[in-house]
Amino acid sequence: MKRREFLKTSLAASAVTGLSSATMNAESTTAPGHDGNREYYELRAYRLAAGVGHELLDGYLEKSAIPALNRLGIKPVGVFTEKEPKEPAVYVLIPYPSLESFASAGPHMNADAEYQKAGAEYLKTDKSKPAFERIDSWFLLAFAGMPKLELPAYSREKKPRLFELRTYESHSEAKALKKVEMFNSGEIEVMHEVGLAPIFYGQGLIGRDLPHLTYMTSGENDEVHKKHWDGFGKHPVWTKLKDDPQYADTVSRIIKKILIPTAYSQI
Repeated sequence: MKRREFLKTSLAASAVTGLSSATMNAESTTAPGHDGNREYYELRAYRLAAGVGHELLDGYLEKSAIPALNRLGIKPVGVFTEKEPKEPAVYVLIPYPSLESFASAGPHMNADAEYQKAGAEYLKTDKSKPAFERIDSWFLLAFAGMPKLELPAYSREKKPRLFELRTYESHSEAKALKKVEMFNSGEIEVMHEVGLAPIFYGQGLIGRDLPHLTYMTSGENDEVHKKHWDGFGKHPVWTKLKDDPQYADTVSRIIKKILIPTAYSQI
């Protein structure tokens, strides 16, 4: 076996081994009517030093990283900043069609001369002026109820828009899976119906603060987005789900962020 193919196979195998337990648990929540062909998502947060801009990082993402990912069939890639940040960061959402795609993306990009050339300033930046402090990363499996990322028309057309990123933490793995089940049992459909325009739903497999799930909704502006959430809260299906005893105590903490896409974001 050639060395490159061996490395590629080993990376994919390592990824599958590391995720096998979490993925099997996630498969138990598969809803009828879906073929299980679910995407994986990597959510990154590039943490920035206070008062330091992110022009170098923006240049790298726009001119080097995103085009290289797109050449591998990995798209659309979203890049966002928080509307009212407590700590400055740039958020990047990367959808992968498979585990193998995730495992092989890094080696392919490192061997991509166009990527290396376009990203040279960022990749070779001096220690005295880093583009970021550190990167946090979470790896997620798409819910059975929405197995692939979706974009509303205003996002595809790059019209004014905002996004809300929510993370629901749970006190146990079993309760985290029940919350995923709750989404698959009607919550996702209600969000679509009231106009919340969900982008993705993902069960956390790797990252900080597990167990949790993360999802993203969207709107054309704050007022419209709030109106859609008000409609969700009054919807009879949601009322029935939240009062169902089997879904009690599934969430112990909710983290919300309002995100604004960068000019070059593909979401």
